[in-house]
Parts: sequence; structure tokens; C-alpha cells
Amino acid sequence: MRREMENVFRAFDQNLSSPDIGAGALAINVAETKGAFEVTAELPGVDEKDIKVSLDGNQLVISGEKKEESTKEEKDWHVEERGFGSFYRSMSLPFEPEDGAVDAHFDKGVLHLTIKKPAKAIKTTKTIEIKTGTGTAPRKAA
Repeated sequence: MRREMENVFRAFDQNLSSPDIGAGALAINVAETKGAFEVTAELPGVDEKDIKVSLDGNQLVISGEKKEESTKEEKDWHVEERGFGSFYRSMSLPFEPEDGAVDAHFDKGVLHLTIKKPAKAIKTTKTIEIKTGTGTAPRKAA
């Protein structure tokens, strides 16, 4: 599963938006638990209604738009560092989530996603009993 997780990070890095386009790249965290992936994305100044989370097979997509609060003609601007416009980020999950497996909530400018792993994707460790002896059946005399 470690290699799959590294591939997830690589997929996010390959799908970064250019910082010069729209609102720029999303700052994200991705964590893995035994039963799920947890993704958080910082979206300060974005309204919940302007965020879209979708799944296409195993492809998770976070997209939307950060809208300007006023038009540029209304004020004489001295410093403009905040970005506005569209954002898009996608990643390939190492499994295809089942229906209803993604939970999303938005709180204080942070999008929280929990993507439950399907049962077949959850790796379990099995303990093998060790017996004494050589482990071979005794041979019969000829």
C-alpha cells in the first residue's frame, strides 16, 4: 500500500494548477488510515456552493471558483496578491470507491474528504501458526 500512496502523491503533483492561472494550486494534505484516505484542501474565501467534488471511476476531482468580492473599477488598488478564478485538482486513487464511500464537509475554509476503501482494498495481516518439527510427513519404509 505504501507504493500506492506514493503514486497518489505523484498524481497530485502532476495535476497541480499553475500558480499564475486563476486562484492557483490548492494546498492539500492526504493521509491514509486502515480503512480510508483522508484529504483536506485549503479553500479560504471560497463559498461552499462554488466547490465541486466528483468521482470518475478511481479519479477524484476537486474543482470550483473563487470569486472576486468587488470589481476592479470601484477602487484604486495598491497591492493585489490574492488570487481569484477557477481551480482544479485531481488524483487517481489506488481503488475505485463504492457508491456512497465519499464523505465531504466544509468548515472554516477547509474541505474535508474521507474516501472509504472497499473491503477488497483493505489489506489485512494474517498470523501463521508455527508448529514444531520438520514439517514433512514421515516416510514409509520400503
